[in-house]
Amino acid sequence: MPADSPHAPDKLYAAREPVFPKQVKGLFRSLKWWIMGITLGIYYLTPWIRWDRGPNLPDQAVLVDLANRRFFFFWIEIWPHEFYFIAGLLIMAGLGLFLFTSALGRVWCGYACPQTVWTDLFVIVERWIEGDRNARVRLWKAKWDARKVRLRLTKWAIWLLIALATGGAWVFYFTDAPSLLADLVRFQAHPIAYTTIAILTFTTFFFGGFAREQICIYACPWPRIQAAMMDEDTITIGYREWRGEPRGKHRKGPDADKLGDCIDCMACVNVCPMGIDIRDGQQMACITCGLCIDACNEMMDKVGKPRGLIDYMALKDEASERAGQTVTHVSKHILRPRTILYTVLWAAVGVGLTVALFVRPDMQVTLHPVRNPTYVTLSDGAIRNTYEVGVRNMHGDERAFTFSLPEDSPLSIALEGRDDLVLLAPADAEAKVRVYVTAPAGSEAATSDRTDIRIWVEDEASGDRAARDTVFNGRGQ
Repeated sequence: MPADSPHAPDKLYAAREPVFPKQVKGLFRSLKWWIMGITLGIYYLTPWIRWDRGPNLPDQAVLVDLANRRFFFFWIEIWPHEFYFIAGLLIMAGLGLFLFTSALGRVWCGYACPQTVWTDLFVIVERWIEGDRNARVRLWKAKWDARKVRLRLTKWAIWLLIALATGGAWVFYFTDAPSLLADLVRFQAHPIAYTTIAILTFTTFFFGGFAREQICIYACPWPRIQAAMMDEDTITIGYREWRGEPRGKHRKGPDADKLGDCIDCMACVNVCPMGIDIRDGQQMACITCGLCIDACNEMMDKVGKPRGLIDYMALKDEASERAGQTVTHVSKHILRPRTILYTVLWAAVGVGLTVALFVRPDMQVTLHPVRNPTYVTLSDGAIRNTYEVGVRNMHGDERAFTFSLPEDSPLSIALEGRDDLVLLAPADAEAKVRVYVTAPAGSEAATSDRTDIRIWVEDEASGDRAARDTVFNGRGQ
């Protein structure tokens, strides 16, 4: 059946119409420049920041040390058993996303999402090489010739370099950046590094250069979720159709006074990176980047009309604005029960993580009884239990840790392979040792099934102590 037949079934997927956003100047475009510069600067430069932690620790300020299962962030060091800090940060990120979306719509999508930031960067390169919107449209429609090939290859080469830098920057977060860079250049790095860079290079090149708005519309789940975070009090971008309609280009003649403020110049459509018309109402594809506001305000200035035909607004104010009332109380939309609840939850998690960070001990002790055998009977009739003890030294220097039992305990304690009760733990590492606890023959602990005991571990340098309660197993009656 021909595709143009009236009986042909509808296509499930529409072919992509390329979007060529026009350059625009204004408040929101400047804000996007600043955010793009700051976020890209943080991403590319952070692995190269040094932080002196002493001779036994890495000097990279931000490092995900998978080999030693630790995360370093400037003066903060997160161990595997402290993963709740990472979980807490992820919870804060989610709550923050809910908060900003419920208050200001999809500001994350429009300003800080990596897809948006890198697409903006790729569009800058495209505009620099091929020209602004009209020139790019003409080039797109033109037949392939030497000029078109040269421009496209130049653009793709720069895109590829940006994508390569993006993939390379990511792997630098997981090992010492200068050392890895030298290994990469000499082709001596681990294959995983090259594979990761290749995957991220390809995805950045494809997503930012070719897929662009298709990622936001088809691949990203957030446009479908964000509707649950927004209501009529959410401040988002909208078109004041009661002021702009009926639209029309002609401003002279007997019916000119019947037209609205919109002159149907298509400036808002031409600058939109998603290729939509904001005048059609709220749409899933809109990322609320504000560029249509800049374009419309510029056009209103030219025709002598008030700004704000397209603007950030709350749908709840539509009735008041239609009646000609001026709405200026933005805070009443932002400070409402939903946003207050998100703020309180976000702050509570942040305060909890901060308190946990500052009160955490500088040593951690783990103790596990050895169950095979449960106990050993010595030649003199004494009963001995064995325990696996790990002492995690979270200091930057080697520390000596002393083991002991309570002073009134009739039991004795010894460390495997040592004449004393001192365990040396390397700097910022965990030391393990087998601990023997012995009950004299005929003692209550030796003849009982189970006896509760407490083992103390003391840091000789700082005097900090940690206790672990466990059970001593005897012969029983």
